[in-house]
Amino acid sequence: KIAFSHIIRLKCTHSESDSAIKSLNSKENALEPVSSSKSTKSSGNDQKTIPFVPFPINTELTLDIEDITNMGMGAARVLLPDGSLWVVFVPLVLYGEKVLAKIKSNKSTYSEATLVKVLEPSLERVNPQCKYFSVCGGCQYQHMSLLAQRHWKQQQVITSLNRIGGLKDVVVNPVVGTDESYGYRAKLTPHFDAFLGNKLPNIGFFHRQSKSTIVDIDECVIATANINQKYKEMKRDFIETAKKSEKSKQKGATFLFREVDDGVVVTDPNVVACQTVGNIKFHFKTAEFFQNNPFVLPLLVDHVVAMARGDGCKHLLDAFCGTGLFALCAADHFQSVYGVELVPTAVETAIRNAMVNQIENVEFTKGLSQQIFTCVLHLDNDCTAVVLDPPRKGCDEDFLRELFLFLPKKIVYVSCDPATQARDARQIVDAGYDIVDVTPFDMFPQTRHIENVITFFRK
Repeated sequence: KIAFSHIIRLKCTHSESDSAIKSLNSKENALEPVSSSKSTKSSGNDQKTIPFVPFPINTELTLDIEDITNMGMGAARVLLPDGSLWVVFVPLVLYGEKVLAKIKSNKSTYSEATLVKVLEPSLERVNPQCKYFSVCGGCQYQHMSLLAQRHWKQQQVITSLNRIGGLKDVVVNPVVGTDESYGYRAKLTPHFDAFLGNKLPNIGFFHRQSKSTIVDIDECVIATANINQKYKEMKRDFIETAKKSEKSKQKGATFLFREVDDGVVVTDPNVVACQTVGNIKFHFKTAEFFQNNPFVLPLLVDHVVAMARGDGCKHLLDAFCGTGLFALCAADHFQSVYGVELVPTAVETAIRNAMVNQIENVEFTKGLSQQIFTCVLHLDNDCTAVVLDPPRKGCDEDFLRELFLFLPKKIVYVSCDPATQARDARQIVDAGYDIVDVTPFDMFPQTRHIENVITFFRK
């Protein structure tokens, strides 16, 4: 079995590789830094650094996968003749596996490889249900058991809090999810390119190794059955129409499919759809943001409301309220609720949702998130909780400054990026708060993504 506690979890975008290398060669692993360059003399006394790469393109290596980054890449270390260690990243592998890989590119401090063959598979390896998994970039973990995925995501949160936030010994609860690990996604946005001559374009999702290449797909196994049926019909009709219309061949575009109440699949981005969460009906334009896992969403909302309510809190501030999800679902438990959102259409939608559901103790305002505090100067901060659900980049300094001036009794922070959340959590703790609960939610099974909720109490 995988020893999950020994896996190093890393936040890796392009600088993911540098971060992973630093972790792989940290003192915790009793290793020296990677030797990544050699110097040669140029004119005068200047030194010119020339990248050092130990493996030519297409070199095949047998590797032991020691770590998995949060981008789903396996990391292996190769001992070089000079005694240094060179990191190689390989996709579609699991921790603990021995694999044969082929070098495809070399960077200044690491190499990237393609998987040739799994020589010794992990016990957590399973067969992907999608025939496009090896090439489509939509999913990263279909080759990993669901139990392993959730252990990994829990460790991802722990590692982010530890390494990025400097918050050690924080207890992270097991990941909350449901049995619907396939067929759960209620929104799908496949793409297609412009026609090349008379050649039909691919319709689907970006290739795993290229954001300029679209993989043609017939179905998406993580989408709902109703969406897949509608997708097949629309794809067929589009191709037939495009064959007869020069105008439709001129440029690419993106389809939109959203399943809402009663299994209805809407494709027009301007149509107002309805999605029920608990006993609240949310009306929103199909193109507007709304969480796309209807099975886990009620569990997430119930948890956020449970964390925010009680402990003498009579008022709730929803600082990134969107169309009113948390504000409206929590309204029954507070005397007053205030929401702020920068997007005008979302604010209008939130106001309509309050009216439709006959909720009268909620007030929504258009503006920057930090502007909510100017609207609630009359509230007692000792009786106020704040819910944060910022975009992936997290909270900016202006917002955090106003938040710390207000000093609410409780903060419930929802995030789709544990890395930026951990960064902000460090500042919240330094401002005088304790972390009392950390619970991740598996909103996106088969992918690397995780939704995490941290609850803070003011000391």
